[in-house]
Amino acid sequence: MPEPAWSLHSRLKEDTIDIGDLPLSKVLVIKDAHYPWLLLVPRRADAVEIIDLDEVQQAQLMTEISRVSRALKEITKCDKLNVAALGNLVPQLHVHIIARRTGDAAWPRPVWGVMPPLAHDAAEVQNFISALRKKIWLG
Repeated sequence: MPEPAWSLHSRLKEDTIDIGDLPLSKVLVIKDAHYPWLLLVPRRADAVEIIDLDEVQQAQLMTEISRVSRALKEITKCDKLNVAALGNLVPQLHVHIIARRTGDAAWPRPVWGVMPPLAHDAAEVQNFISALRKKIWLG
């Protein structure tokens, strides 16, 4: 029996810029210039928790988290990375990878709900995406 079709949750589609696919996960940039903020969304239908992935997929997700985290830290020179899979508002499994600086708007608190999203400068976000795609082998 074929696996059910996967699609990106509408809230994630609305709040992000799609920058490409790793072997398991779609890589997205959150539309908020306050923070360099990425999402990895495993392309597996009905996955809500990491434990909904089989062990091979869990290992692949960890590899992708590490690859993207390393790239984000190198590009942003951030002070700290926040990595989390919450899913309280969006039930589709997704992992946040956020580059934090000690002087950012939310420091040291979590970023959610501290500031309304700030639109990205088009050229800056494209430069960020290009650098990220090169670092994580998307182009």
